Amino acid sequence: MKLSFKLNGKKTVLEVTGGERLIDVLRDTCGLPGTKEGCGKGECGACTVLVNGAPVCSCLMLSSQVEGKEITTIEGLASGKELHPVQRAFIETGAIQCGFCTPGIVLSAAGLLNRNPSPSREEIRRAVSGNLCRCTGYVKIFEAIEKASQYMKNRKGGGSRDE
Repeated sequence: MKLSFKLNGKKTVLEVTGGERLIDVLRDTCGLPGTKEGCGKGECGACTVLVNGAPVCSCLMLSSQVEGKEITTIEGLASGKELHPVQRAFIETGAIQCGFCTPGIVLSAAGLLNRNPSPSREEIRRAVSGNLCRCTGYVKIFEAIEKASQYMKNRKGGGSRDE
C-alpha cells in the first residue's frame, strides 16, 4: 500500500504492507534511529513519537494508522540548528543520563507543553508517567520540563529565549 504522511514537517510517501509497526518504518525505512525500542509492548515509552501533536508509543502503532497524519520524531523537534525549548532545558538541567529514554521523554514533554503551556508538577508527572528512566530519580526531568515551559512562555510573550 502507498502510505502518505508528514514526517518531521516534510511530506513523505512510502510503499509499505501496512502491517509494519511505526517504529520499524521510522528506524529502518526512514533512517531515523532516534526513536528507541525498549520493551516493544508500549510499557516503557522509549519509542514515543508525536502523532498530530500527541505522544504515542510507536511500537504499538501500525504504519497504516499514520495515513494523512503528522509525525514528529526527536530528529524533527528542533528547528534547524535551534534546539526545541525542551531539548535545551534537558541539557541545561542535566536531565539526560544514558540518553536511551531521553527522546521519548522529550517528545512526551513537548506534547504536554503544546497542549498545556503551564503544567503543574503533578501534570508533568502524569504526562511522563509512561516513560521509564532507569538512570534518574525524575527530579531533573521535572525541572527541565518546568524550565522549558518558561522558555516557551518567554518566547510567545516576546521575551528572549535566554530569559
